[in-house]
Amino acid sequence: MSHPILVATRRVTIALALAAPLLAQQVEKIDHAAIAKIRDEGMQRSRVMEIASYLTDVHGSRLTGSPQAKAAGDWTLGQLRSWGMANPRYETWGPFGRGWSNEKFFARVVAPTPYPLIAYAAAWSHGTNGPVTGEVAAVRIDSMADIAKYRGTLRGKWVMLSEAGVVPAKFDALGRRWTEAQLDSMAALPAVTQQGGGGGGGGGGGGGANAERFRAAQELARQRTAFLNGEGIAGILQRGSGRNDYGSMVVSSGGSRAVDATPAPPVIIVAAEHYGRMARTIEKGVPVRVEIEAENRFHGDDLNSFNITAEIPGTDRRLREEIVMLGAHFDSWHAGTGATDNAAGSAVMLEALRILKASGLPMRRTVRLALWTGEEQGLLGSRAYVRQTFGLRDSTGLKTTPAYEKFSAYYNMDNGTGAMRGVYAQGNDAVRPIFQQWMEPLKDLGMRVTTIRNTGSTDHVAFDAIGLPGFQFIQDPVEYGTRTHHSNQDLYDRLQEDDLKKNAVIVAAFVYLTANRDERLPRKAMAITP
Repeated sequence: MSHPILVATRRVTIALALAAPLLAQQVEKIDHAAIAKIRDEGMQRSRVMEIASYLTDVHGSRLTGSPQAKAAGDWTLGQLRSWGMANPRYETWGPFGRGWSNEKFFARVVAPTPYPLIAYAAAWSHGTNGPVTGEVAAVRIDSMADIAKYRGTLRGKWVMLSEAGVVPAKFDALGRRWTEAQLDSMAALPAVTQQGGGGGGGGGGGGGANAERFRAAQELARQRTAFLNGEGIAGILQRGSGRNDYGSMVVSSGGSRAVDATPAPPVIIVAAEHYGRMARTIEKGVPVRVEIEAENRFHGDDLNSFNITAEIPGTDRRLREEIVMLGAHFDSWHAGTGATDNAAGSAVMLEALRILKASGLPMRRTVRLALWTGEEQGLLGSRAYVRQTFGLRDSTGLKTTPAYEKFSAYYNMDNGTGAMRGVYAQGNDAVRPIFQQWMEPLKDLGMRVTTIRNTGSTDHVAFDAIGLPGFQFIQDPVEYGTRTHHSNQDLYDRLQEDDLKKNAVIVAAFVYLTANRDERLPRKAMAITP
């Protein structure tokens, strides 16, 4: 894509919210026949599960930079072309660093009693160069003195660095939907809360003392890593955090993407129950030996990554240069197939675009799909795109491109497979009455709430950060936070077909109404940095 020169602005023209009573009186034009056509296409001839199956079952996990992500991207571009979308393409961003993939994995305890381990290699960790058998050492390094205590004792051993911990029973259901009372609570939240940030937490109290403890912990971690790297250990066995129980593996990164990174011992993430069994056996003075093989590959031919974009051109000569966007992150972690996080969102957005194209409904503004990579590493793809296309905000203020003033809205899906129940307005009180009217013909699908609340940690934040209307839908949690998020259970089987069909219809309807509105969606007031 082209990279327009950013234009520095000390003052940014932003549409301010009008008084709520006046906004409440504004009546939105809703083409009910068009909404019915969207519903018919999306509910009767849906392709959403077929799309999701190709992204998950066929192409597997889509870790950014991996061959699987590229294969899934190639397939997606082929589908977009077959549907007749305009200019489907990769848009490169970067550098990201090396890609990584696991091509073979095997892990078992061989003594005192043989049994297989539920385990996965951590992303960007090095492999074993064939099967490696060794004793397991339970190590506690909580101070510099502990490092000295273990020096010279760990060569050839698989090292456990944390305690077994407790795996509590789950007496509540793993899956859930929002209750009517909870949705009412979201809707009733007073507008004053819009000052709160979305998705991020500030530092806690304590000031300098907390900062000093943090620096000390960082230094200890650095020294521990250097010590283990130099001791010739076989590798590290890591107990997964969070929901790492019931055989569910929450995976993460265990190495560096940098080309010049120093080789380090393999990092293996082990299911909590199996990690605990090994730890308790060692506590009894009984040695444990494991055999592990991890064949991991780094991919450094292209250190950049990509976003996928495609369009349906606008039909109105006056408005077609204005943009309405819909999107989701395309990348995932590697233990499962990234079904609920976030093949679900990608499939829904692809299906919504297909519905709009297949329906033949004219849209005055251009509609643009974007599927992002690098989201799991910090919203890297969407932030790069927003910076290149619309502008950035730094210590000197907001700098925008001409496209900034031609942008209407961005809609995002990234909270699992659950049905959409409403929209987070991100502190934009002016859009609340608009969205409430748009939801009226969709209420039977479950849409009913526009909350002023912010939500964060996904790609709409890149737009919202520079004052562009970016929105995430409220979704039923289902099993997202309890089972599937970043885990080996994040598979096609966890997807809810009816929910995803409804979601694609809802997104298509919102995009259609945005594209055909007389005016762009209003923007919230921003604090202007001088």
